[in-house]
Amino acid sequence: MNMDNTHFEEILQFIRTLYPNENPVPLHAPRFLGREKEYLTQCIETTYVSYVGQFVTDFEEHIKKLTDAHYAVAIANGTAALHMTLLAAGVQPGNEVITQALTFVATAAGIKHALAEPVFIDVEAKTLGMSPEALKAFLVENASYKNGATINKKTGKRIAAVVPMHTYGHPVRLEEISAICDEYGLMLIEDAAESLGSTYKGKHTGTWGRAGILSFNGNKPVTTGGGGMIISNDEALAEKARHLSTTAKRKHPWQFYHDEVGYNLRLPNINAAVGCAQMEYFDSTIKNKRETAEMYKAFFDNKNIPFFTEPQDCHSNYWLNVMFLKDREERDSFLEYSNANGVQTRPVWQLIPTLPPYASRLCGPIPIAKDLEDRIVNIPSSVRIF
Repeated sequence: MNMDNTHFEEILQFIRTLYPNENPVPLHAPRFLGREKEYLTQCIETTYVSYVGQFVTDFEEHIKKLTDAHYAVAIANGTAALHMTLLAAGVQPGNEVITQALTFVATAAGIKHALAEPVFIDVEAKTLGMSPEALKAFLVENASYKNGATINKKTGKRIAAVVPMHTYGHPVRLEEISAICDEYGLMLIEDAAESLGSTYKGKHTGTWGRAGILSFNGNKPVTTGGGGMIISNDEALAEKARHLSTTAKRKHPWQFYHDEVGYNLRLPNINAAVGCAQMEYFDSTIKNKRETAEMYKAFFDNKNIPFFTEPQDCHSNYWLNVMFLKDREERDSFLEYSNANGVQTRPVWQLIPTLPPYASRLCGPIPIAKDLEDRIVNIPSSVRIF
């Protein structure tokens, strides 16, 4: 079906029925529906506003309980969480880290901050995330195992890790990817920045590999304004990340002894306070977002417009809902019309290997990523307030 402004307006009218009190309708606005103000006041009254404070510990405990991870380390943001995780996991400067071409730029930036080299492979249409087949094909063609390490035969560099990203909260096929990582001796580190509350085969994203990272940016289902978290079942990795992100300072009541170059990247107590309040009603947040996705699906099915639903074996948080248009021209026409008429929509991110800082990096064939880039549109996905 060729769509014009009449079809576009029908879509916008439906979106406005979901968010009748918002004009313009935002893509994903934060909601503060619990004890956020009370907890922020506690921070101010006790003066515990930096990274020392009970809310930091409590927020980590909330995340451990939700994800069933043994360890959680609160970090300043998701990018820094990936950076710290890679360092704590032993990724060395110049090592290669395989990730997907279609992702938010923070995935690639976190790898580069660790002085590693990102390698980009294709995604798959049924998850919007890393394709296990593309991963296996890249390794079959390029990898060899020497002296206990996986080496890229073409570059001579060690391939240290694989970092899939769960696009818009929809899990990748973690079982297959995990098996491939085991076969080639590679660490699996999940970028679960968008998938808090999402599970694959009953297991929370971020807990399938050596570690995972979360984000609590202002547009996420749980926000701390800015924030991130490392989750892991590996005690040594978690404690190393905690140490590195706390200026590498040895614990002592008054001495300042730093045993290596560290980073000041822990989440402040005042941010964690907001996260604690939001975790208290997180179940209702996900329920609301999944109901929104069901209403979108019914509408788009009736219009014969493709709408993305959670992959098989997944329970997704539907962070941002996805509709597909015919091609880039139709996508851009809809984006222009919707944003000019009070409904915020966005395309998927520009493919990372096409961005100047990453254009010279290794990249396998990415036909699916290119097709999705031309057709994906994100539509308003905030928690609906009645």
